[in-house]
Amino acid sequence: MPKLVVKNRNGDVFTVDAQNGLSVMENIRDLDASVDAICGGLCSCATCHVFIAADMQQERLHPRTHEESSMLENSPHFDADRSRLSCQIITSDQLDGLELEVAPSDF
Repeated sequence: MPKLVVKNRNGDVFTVDAQNGLSVMENIRDLDASVDAICGGLCSCATCHVFIAADMQQERLHPRTHEESSMLENSPHFDADRSRLSCQIITSDQLDGLELEVAPSDF
């Protein structure tokens, strides 16, 4: 079971025992001050925006899809090197130790 290290919007850090096969969003949405996930993982709202270290993105994650990029680029908090939608990242053992920070809300 991979562990995700999550910094929420309040600056609190949690270690989450994540379930493989679920999205990162599904694994972290119940944390306090975490992602809102309004669309439920359909890549249509960007309320599950997180920041991931650029080196971890290249080593562990598939590249952003066109749809994901389109959603993120409209956010005032978009960071070309670190922004991802957590609904688009499927949890696997390869993500063990992945560190992420919940992005500020756009609302």
